[in-house]
Amino acid sequence: MTHEEKRAWIIGILAVCTYAAYLAVVLGRAAGTPVADVAYASPLLWAVGVSIGASIVLSVLVSIGTPKGARTSDQRDREIHRFGEYIGQSFVVIGGVAALVLAMAEADPFWIANVIYAGFTLSAILGCTAKIAAYRWGFQPW
Repeated sequence: MTHEEKRAWIIGILAVCTYAAYLAVVLGRAAGTPVADVAYASPLLWAVGVSIGASIVLSVLVSIGTPKGARTSDQRDREIHRFGEYIGQSFVVIGGVAALVLAMAEADPFWIANVIYAGFTLSAILGCTAKIAAYRWGFQPW
């Protein structure tokens, strides 16, 4: 498994886990109250911060355990990275457009923030899935 594939696994798994933890906290606080009235900002910031911090720490640990020559990326790694990023960015755009529509409809800030966060999370998951699939089952540059 290449170093870049390991990083894709780390980011993808962290995106799923931190978003699930965020949803558990927010939905747990919503017992008996409308979900839009729940205090969501602190859990959202914690989820994003933990995801970023954990990905840095885990990437460093993987780098330490990887032989020096195996950490270099070649043309195939760069093309797979670009491919995954292009695929994943579609959900950033979808989330941004959805948040814009919600803002124009004067929706509650809870929904706007959560649409943006869901867009970023889905972007990370889809991008990492595309990268892992390209490493596992082959990649055909167009």
